[in-house]
Amino acid sequence: MNKADIQAKVKDKKERLEAYRNRELEILKGGVQSYGIGSRNVTRYNVDLASIRSAIKDLEKEIAELEALLGGGNVRKAVGVIPRDW
Repeated sequence: MNKADIQAKVKDKKERLEAYRNRELEILKGGVQSYGIGSRNVTRYNVDLASIRSAIKDLEKEIAELEALLGGGNVRKAVGVIPRDW
């Protein structure tokens, strides 16, 4: 991937992240549906709030990785563990 491709991906992911954040805000402000039949009531979100928050975390992680690539850094950090028996 060249720099222009990475920048385009970062721009796209930031737009998607903003859309997910707006949707989360709509749900938190009252984007719920309430139904009532007799003495029973059900309240449902149009979209699951947990899935939106999961998508936001994933997008933030992907954006950080792409920006690290643009900055010349490593995408992931390698860690080594040496087990010892005393």
